[in-house]
Amino acid sequence: MYKHIFLTGVPGIGKTTIIQKASEVLKSSGASIDGFYTEEVRQGGRRVGFDIVTLSGKRGTLSRVCSDLPTERCEYRVGQYVVDLVSFEQLALPVLNIADHGNAIQKTVYVIDEIGKMELFSQSFIHAVRKTLDCSGALIFGTIPMLTRKPLPLVEEIRSRRDVKVFHVTRENRDDILQEIVTTIQNCSK
Repeated sequence: MYKHIFLTGVPGIGKTTIIQKASEVLKSSGASIDGFYTEEVRQGGRRVGFDIVTLSGKRGTLSRVCSDLPTERCEYRVGQYVVDLVSFEQLALPVLNIADHGNAIQKTVYVIDEIGKMELFSQSFIHAVRKTLDCSGALIFGTIPMLTRKPLPLVEEIRSRRDVKVFHVTRENRDDILQEIVTTIQNCSK
């Protein structure tokens, strides 16, 4: 029996779109759900960064192009992007600050889009994800990057857990996979 559901696939394939659609379906069916997703930020047709958006509608900066920031703020970088750890942690950590729900009748679904290089600069986030993975009253519905030559330790830890089901999103299945994901989550949260 799976306890957590993750999506993986190449960047831009539609993982966040599936997360958003599935979250709406789950919320409308009465599921207890909280969490966040990442959203691309564009200016003049050019991607300048990413924001973190909670399911309750709060928004903050995850990253911006380094050239748009003072040099002293360019400590945590992924490619051309600088991660704003303070902003990220202010939104992400309260969502994951949970207590073990013990034998709750219905699990809470925690949306985490995504557990990737930018987010993993935060040791507090890594700790919160591990705690949530081990919480009996929690089901994580998240996204992780595809396996690469430079694996991320927490991502590989998640991928290798027996209680994790990973859906690989492709161009061929991304329009048809939503119902299977929602049904799997609903079965896991009983």
